[in-house]
Amino acid sequence: MPSRSIGCGSPWRRKLACAALGATLACALSFSLLPGTFPPAIVLLPMALAAVGASAPSLGAAWRWGLTVSLPGYSLALTWVMVPVQTEGGLPFFLAAPCPVLLGALLAAYAGLFSFAVFFLKDHAQSPWTPMTLGAVWASLELGRGVLFTGFPWLVLAQALVPWPWTLGLARWIGAFGLSGMLAAAGSILVLWTGRRRLWALVPAGIMLLPLAFPLPEPLATLTAALVQGNIDQGQKWDPTLQEAILDTYLGLSRQAAQNHPDLIIWPETATPFHPQDPGPLVDRLHAEAASWKTPLLFGAPAYSLVETAPPTYVLHNRAYLLGRDGKQVAWYDKEHLVPFGEYVPWGNWLPFLSKLVPGDYEFAPSAATAPLPLSRDVRLGVLICYEAIFPELARDRIRDGASILVNISNDAWFGDSAAPRQHLALTALRAVESGRAIFRATNTGITAAIAPDGTILKTLPQFTPSVLVAELPVLTSTTVYHQHFWRIHGAFMLIAVGGLLVRFLRPQLLKRKHHHAAIS
Repeated sequence: MPSRSIGCGSPWRRKLACAALGATLACALSFSLLPGTFPPAIVLLPMALAAVGASAPSLGAAWRWGLTVSLPGYSLALTWVMVPVQTEGGLPFFLAAPCPVLLGALLAAYAGLFSFAVFFLKDHAQSPWTPMTLGAVWASLELGRGVLFTGFPWLVLAQALVPWPWTLGLARWIGAFGLSGMLAAAGSILVLWTGRRRLWALVPAGIMLLPLAFPLPEPLATLTAALVQGNIDQGQKWDPTLQEAILDTYLGLSRQAAQNHPDLIIWPETATPFHPQDPGPLVDRLHAEAASWKTPLLFGAPAYSLVETAPPTYVLHNRAYLLGRDGKQVAWYDKEHLVPFGEYVPWGNWLPFLSKLVPGDYEFAPSAATAPLPLSRDVRLGVLICYEAIFPELARDRIRDGASILVNISNDAWFGDSAAPRQHLALTALRAVESGRAIFRATNTGITAAIAPDGTILKTLPQFTPSVLVAELPVLTSTTVYHQHFWRIHGAFMLIAVGGLLVRFLRPQLLKRKHHHAAIS
């Protein structure tokens, strides 16, 4: 029996291996796994998925092959998952090693659906509507990843372009998911079309560069902030005997920063390993020192509130406090989108045994304190704590409520010297472009950065070094097209995707019915 083949008469297994190699290479070159990146390489991922989808013998095989070829690359890009699972979760290597594969399988399952769509449309591959439909399918899949099962919009295609910020402008109009869709459309053209028709892949590339003709508006003012990177080891952070030493580190660095007279000093997520709500010498010292600088201070800290149940219970909050020039509390923000299995247990009411996966006696909880923090009459700080920066809807909410600049405070010490901090930074840069806002990013061990509204990463601090980054960023109040039509744009992705697939499904039925009526008449 002749073997099944995927083009050029080659055995299908060999072609499948080549596609998997291309997809893995795309992830390695694009998702900060290597010292140098090559952003255009990310197109290899949708190309590999389109190739196996067009060559698969059935719809089911298309999904399985898409999952198979993308799984190695996604798993490789997520190897950082092992670090917190081992160091904080205490799992041995043989139990931690499968975790990146399991999480990678989730992303690969979505990628398989793209190959599924390619198979469904392959009989109409030469139609100009096919790449458009496939681009919308990819955008819809990334959108779905950001919503379903608590959301995980990590490793989106668009983040590969962050080293080349001049390619990110289209995200102001259609968001990062739409930008990923354009890359997927270009990859589909390169695979499904032949000869000179492949040059049509330049059309999505040209559309991506259109925003260069529309510069960002002039800022109303600028804001200078000193970002303090304390570099506190995660294993020492919650040691009660080290509370004073940790506070000394942040106060000492901030004292130096205050000499430059910044408009704001920013500490990272949970910088203070104690509750500022509880009076005591550490809290008194914090407020007294902050007052002596005559500079507002934004810092992360754990917080708690009492829930009136029977009996009353406490819940924890991941909080950002803003102190005024006098060292007194002005306002606070509580983290809204918590980390599943890290800060709370999803579906815990139905699966109570899962609570054993979360360390500590209390779960974290969001609160209603999510409004931007008022720094001055003209400047309001939209705060995103930790991985909230990977969700475009949260950045949009802050701007809707009046934020003129965004602040991301994070503690990526959990992930050690891995790709996770670099990937996190890239996703944060996408939020800057989508929202048309500059972002100050203060982290514990790195990567602390200042990001311009066009996604350019202007300054960074080296990782695992206690230091201060002083940067000046623009304050803006105008809104982007993506912000103004957020839900409409996301709805358009799904409408184009479903519409294109539905037309392909219904067309044979309509043609068959037409021929039937013609035969009768």
